[in-house]
Amino acid sequence: MEDAKSKAPDEMLAVVRRNWRLWTIFQASLVDSACTVPQPVRANLLGLANFVDRHTGQLLINPDPAKVEVLVNINRQIGEGLLEGQRAAAAKSAAAAPPVPPAGLRDSA
Repeated sequence: MEDAKSKAPDEMLAVVRRNWRLWTIFQASLVDSACTVPQPVRANLLGLANFVDRHTGQLLINPDPAKVEVLVNINRQIGEGLLEGQRAAAAKSAAAAPPVPPAGLRDSA
């Protein structure tokens, strides 16, 4: 997405449209009754998705490479948040797992 800023206007808009489709998929998933995302997080993400909708619509009407930066930052922050959550879950799982003794110290049953 970040590279879109330096592309020709039609290429930049194609990237912006793909990003918009991705956010539309997120929205559809978040409003699905089977969604397991906690309600407060769901509400925050839906609010962010609405902002992405409005900002993207404005960008499609008036293409401005500088305005792509807002979408890049949102995507980056969401990605970093998801990665941090994944790291925290992995650390919690590793801390809860019993230690495995070295191969030479294991019982041979």
